[in-house]
Amino acid sequence: MAGAEVFVEADNAEAIITRIEHKSRKIETLLKQYKPVEALKTALEGTYAIIGDERCKSAHWLVVHRAIMAIKDVDGMLSSLDPEYYDILMKYLYRGLATGDRPTCDQCLRIHEKLTEKAGLGCILRFLTDTPGVINYGGGRC
Repeated sequence: MAGAEVFVEADNAEAIITRIEHKSRKIETLLKQYKPVEALKTALEGTYAIIGDERCKSAHWLVVHRAIMAIKDVDGMLSSLDPEYYDILMKYLYRGLATGDRPTCDQCLRIHEKLTEKAGLGCILRFLTDTPGVINYGGGRC
């Protein structure tokens, strides 16, 4: 499927949005329990399924954004985060930078700096060369 544009059918999009809503409730519970890293991991899980449909991407971004904004100890978060999440997190950091919202950009830049130190430049390059249609946030104000 490399290079192929993938679209989500309406029924499937509704199912994905339902899962995102469930995930959002789980994240809120984790944040109330002062577990921001677990909330972020939960938010980042399953992002591969969010393809094509802008409603799904937007709904999922809101969930990830909530978790990103709750992170206070960036170094601690990165030491607890499995490397498998680094590339996914980098994608969402660029999505956050594209919003132009000052608090969001500040937080995303703080995390971006530390993530780049830990994961290296390859993390950025993989984001820039990602296959179109799979969590592609290009065209923003990065």
